[in-house]
Amino acid sequence: MDFYCDQILSGKTPVTPLAETEHVLAFHHTRPYWPVHIVVIPKRHIPSLASFEPADLPVIHEMLTLAATLCGQVTAEHGGCRLSTNSGDYQTTPHLHFYLHHGQRLRDEHGNPLEH
Repeated sequence: MDFYCDQILSGKTPVTPLAETEHVLAFHHTRPYWPVHIVVIPKRHIPSLASFEPADLPVIHEMLTLAATLCGQVTAEHGGCRLSTNSGDYQTTPHLHFYLHHGQRLRDEHGNPLEH
């Protein structure tokens, strides 16, 4: 299942945009793994960074530009952040997405809280 196409972009799971362009949407993760957990997605389906087509490059550039702006904001507020993406077996939904996150991980991949 493509959660981002099926739920977020369809409006079935509402999110409040943190930033948005014609082709890209950024919002707080619906079930965050970190205290600051922002998701940046293309508004059209691109399966992953490992399988993009040359025609996807302008959208990926737009994603990176928006992520860079958000990274600057999170770094100014919290002192730093990480930007990551997954491909293949590490991808929970087959839709390209960047995670921008800060802080200690809150839960594991199964949703179980982590003790710190």
